[in-house]
Amino acid sequence: MRQSHNSGTVKEPLFHITKRAAIPWWQSWLIRIASVLAALIVCAVITILATKQNPLEMYATMFRGAVGNARRVWSLFQNLAMLLCVSLAVTPAFKMRFWNIGAEGQVMMGGLASAMCMILLGNVLPEWLLLTVIVAAGIIAGAVWAVIPAIFKASFNTNETLFTLMMNYIAIQLVSYFVLQFSVPKGSGHIGEIPTGWLPTIFGQPYLLNIVVVAVLTVGMYIYLKYSKHGYEIAVVGESEKTARYIGINVKKVIIRTMLLSGALCGLAGVLLVSGTDHTLASTTAGGRGFTAIMVSWLAKFNPLYMILTSFLIVFLEKGAIEIATVFDLNSSFASIITGIIIFFIIGSEFFINYSLKFRHAAGEAKS
Repeated sequence: MRQSHNSGTVKEPLFHITKRAAIPWWQSWLIRIASVLAALIVCAVITILATKQNPLEMYATMFRGAVGNARRVWSLFQNLAMLLCVSLAVTPAFKMRFWNIGAEGQVMMGGLASAMCMILLGNVLPEWLLLTVIVAAGIIAGAVWAVIPAIFKASFNTNETLFTLMMNYIAIQLVSYFVLQFSVPKGSGHIGEIPTGWLPTIFGQPYLLNIVVVAVLTVGMYIYLKYSKHGYEIAVVGESEKTARYIGINVKKVIIRTMLLSGALCGLAGVLLVSGTDHTLASTTAGGRGFTAIMVSWLAKFNPLYMILTSFLIVFLEKGAIEIATVFDLNSSFASIITGIIIFFIIGSEFFINYSLKFRHAAGEAKS
């Protein structure tokens, strides 16, 4: 029997958490599927207790709300593309262990630059040149907004999480200020639809260009991270900055370069939202995608191809939850609760993929 310093009996804990060895891919997906099924059961019980509604009818309504007709399908893929675009943007930084929480602000700055060009240059430049300026301005604005905390991190080792988070609030307030300045009528706080500077449509579908652009970016980001020298350097810096310096990698350069890329892609997302989809600007243009993208990237383990699935799941749940609240005349908070439970279970499944619980044996407890 093991004794403590006070001669008291030291009992074994009920269980130990141990790191798993690598498990086959099919086992990890079985755990994820089981977690989704468990989440649906929990949601069904909560639905019956709280609303007396048939949970099967609610799930059917969720499905119809997401893909019930062609318009909803296009809307779902548009939202998927925008969330995926921002997720791709934060992924290089996260893989480098630079916690870029400022994607929301970087998207807003890209959107602000686009809107300014649309308003101020719409009747000055020819259409092709105007669109070129809009895209360039949005990308540059997002990159500049992202590289500021990168420079401070690389030069003074500042806390990038707090720095990028605070930059969000500055960006949102800047957007709010300019929205007020350009609002129609003056002082209303709404810009309204900007008549010039719209990105072109493809085959008559207003969302198709965004989807195609993001699809190309997804493939490009996968190749960049997996096969390029820059991707290798990002991975090494993320594993250990000391190792990176030892083998001759310029860590400061990698940090700044990677954040320029991250911000540029966020800025491009802002362009696609303002010039390609909304044709206006508001303080809610980013729509929380900068924060949701963190979860998308993390769940996909920084793999751009897997992010397609995680983005689809989250957008599907959001669209379905809105339909549930509308059809059953429920408070929108209830739909958010259902979505949150499912996402919580999915995130929790990653714990059981990476760790296992080892319970103590009854015989061992008796020997104590």
